Amino acid sequence: MFKNNLKIAWRNLAKDSRFTLLNLIGLSTGLACVLLIWIWVHDEKQVDKFNEKDERLYQVLQTIPLGDGSPMTMEYTPDLLGAALQKEVPEIEDVLMIKSPDQDGSSAGLITSGDKTVKARELCVQKNFFNLFSYEIIEGSKHEALSGKSNVMISDKLAEKLFHSTKNLIGKSITWDRGLDDQKMNGAYTISGVFKAPPDNASKQFDILFNYAIYFDNIRHGMNWFNSNPETYVLLKKGIDANQLDKKMREFIKSKLVAGAPDNKWAGTLFLQKYSDKYLYNRYENGAVAGGRIEYVRLFSFIAIFLLVIACVNFMNLSTAKASRRMKEVGIKKVVGASRGAIMLQYIGESMIMSFAALILAILLVTALLPAFSNISGKNLSLVFSGSFLTMIISITVITGLISGSYPAFYLSGFRPALVLKGKLNNSGSVSWIRKGLVVFQFIISIILIISVLAVSKQINLIRTKSLGYNRDNVIRFANEGNLPKNFTTFLAAAKNIPGVSGASDMEGDMIGNHSGGGGIDWPGKTESLEFSGLYADNNFMETMGLQMKAGRTFSEKFKSDSAAVIFSETAIADMKLKDPIGKTVKMWGVPCQIIGVAKDFHYESLYKKMGPFFLMLRKNNSKILVKIKSGAEKQTLAQLANLYKVYNPGLPFEYKFLDEDYRALYAAEGRVGVLSRYFAGVAVLISCLGLFGLAAFTAEKRQKEIGIRKIIGASVSELVMMLSSDFLKLVLVALLIALPISWWLMNHWLDGFAYRVSLSADLFLVAGVSVILITLFTICFQTIKAALENPVKSLRSE
Repeated sequence: MFKNNLKIAWRNLAKDSRFTLLNLIGLSTGLACVLLIWIWVHDEKQVDKFNEKDERLYQVLQTIPLGDGSPMTMEYTPDLLGAALQKEVPEIEDVLMIKSPDQDGSSAGLITSGDKTVKARELCVQKNFFNLFSYEIIEGSKHEALSGKSNVMISDKLAEKLFHSTKNLIGKSITWDRGLDDQKMNGAYTISGVFKAPPDNASKQFDILFNYAIYFDNIRHGMNWFNSNPETYVLLKKGIDANQLDKKMREFIKSKLVAGAPDNKWAGTLFLQKYSDKYLYNRYENGAVAGGRIEYVRLFSFIAIFLLVIACVNFMNLSTAKASRRMKEVGIKKVVGASRGAIMLQYIGESMIMSFAALILAILLVTALLPAFSNISGKNLSLVFSGSFLTMIISITVITGLISGSYPAFYLSGFRPALVLKGKLNNSGSVSWIRKGLVVFQFIISIILIISVLAVSKQINLIRTKSLGYNRDNVIRFANEGNLPKNFTTFLAAAKNIPGVSGASDMEGDMIGNHSGGGGIDWPGKTESLEFSGLYADNNFMETMGLQMKAGRTFSEKFKSDSAAVIFSETAIADMKLKDPIGKTVKMWGVPCQIIGVAKDFHYESLYKKMGPFFLMLRKNNSKILVKIKSGAEKQTLAQLANLYKVYNPGLPFEYKFLDEDYRALYAAEGRVGVLSRYFAGVAVLISCLGLFGLAAFTAEKRQKEIGIRKIIGASVSELVMMLSSDFLKLVLVALLIALPISWWLMNHWLDGFAYRVSLSADLFLVAGVSVILITLFTICFQTIKAALENPVKSLRSE
């Protein structure tokens, strides 16, 4: 019986090749998109999940109040915290303190062994690091390798670069040079172990581990419960409820402060977050987790579901549309004794054959598209046929087959044989309405995706074109490392003399949110504490970056007193409520400084945040060098800079980045969402149009005699085309009416995450609506015009 049904199913699919092809293309395209999205989502969810003690590993985060009353959450905690937690919180099994080199982790130090020098990213960690984090040890003891201050552990990748081996390296010497970032760490070290480099799905990437005591000894004199430097991780004891412990730790810092001290109201509040959750849940509001990358995971998961549903709807529509051709087949089968269940099984079997054929084609599509998809998503994705993956794709295929074939099976198997064989069955009523409802649903999803793509593109364009208050065009940055700090003044002067260079400077931090700051600034008439951001730079920084002054002057070599001067931003002066600020004295963390200027506001971090109070202070020989290149002379100027760099820093490659690259990296996730959304929206529209094309063909065929009669009595081609198209256009208009308010709400919610955002103007929805109507007309016009041009004699001829 099964074999017979299989043969019948195959023959029916082959007999109506046009509908079969439309279904196959729609299903395979939908399944391919689902598989691509699943691979990406699975990869995102695996980040930091490799630790054996993942369920008990938490990071301690700190929320501090700002001057305007809003809280700011950060991963940096007081230096005193680790020891206090270990001693006073019995629910904690182990505590680990880590000091990263900087907030963005982009800079690196130099390791020299013999005549070879390579760059490496470091961490300062306590010796129990490997008790919390599961990195494989190749050589050395994970408990004792970092027990000495002069000991370091290196990754296998770094070992291969330095020694072309990962064996017998214990006891070898290296020289570490962090340049100006942390000169106290520079010097000779002994390799005490080799570990396997962090996997690609680890959010924290590093090449060398130092003993945390080096950092701790350097800052011991400045420790207090208000500073925020290292990261703190805790391993909970088995069976401990993290939520209960989180409540207990909220007021931990305040319990350490002197009762009644005036600054206590600015003390931080602690809370716990599971370490492996932090990658996806990295956005905070009011001291609580409020989302992050998980929003994109959810977004694309919903898109995958919608695409699959659209493909299934497409299948159901086309299957029920052509059901009239198979009425007699069903009637005869019932007359000779076939049960409704047997008939349903046959049609679901056809759907299953179609689904698995679509799966094979989808896997081929995924294999072909995965390299491009990896490039767009910024990940190294691969198609691995693991047990979980096979279970997933088979489950999705079976569910797709059941969903796609269920309604046609119920519909076809429900025909009454007597009426079918007499030709008296009227199948136009409820089935027609259901079919129309499915078409409307398809286009609602498509319209929402189209509007979302337009809104995202508009916001990304705002980000790219918005005036930031400084000029980042043709400005490169590179590290002040190696031998450059020793000859910095000479090098910078030589760089300025290159014909294609219009300015050069140096700075600490960057222009995308990584900078100094804090709340320890006092000024005349201070009534509230403010959290400031700031940069340290040399005399020419403002000129090189094109920053504008609102009042006063910039730093100048003519004034030696500028070493104790400060420039504030407009917002800072307004928040400080200072009138006539030029010449007034403020205390920057206890050091008196004179205000010499007020700079016009500029965006020093992402557009997710509003501009806050900002300061600039003079300091020379900083860790990053900036060079502005004249437009049109980039290639020659970069070549001359590279040659100059080799003279002053022999043995090191000239590695630079344009500030534009840094700025674009801030919004890489949004850019990828925009690109992927365009593709997936296109797929949704394509699948919907395939179904519409098939339905138009079916409608034209069904109304062939009506069209012939109308032509004989004088109907024009244009009138016939309008008649055949009007039903479909009505469905699209209904879909527009439903989709537009839903799209407006969804995109407003997404845009609310930006401090500076576009408005959802009427033209955006008008463009989307007109586009969908034109796509619909283009899709159905071929079939409607073909039907309208058909010879009426042929259409009225008896079959």
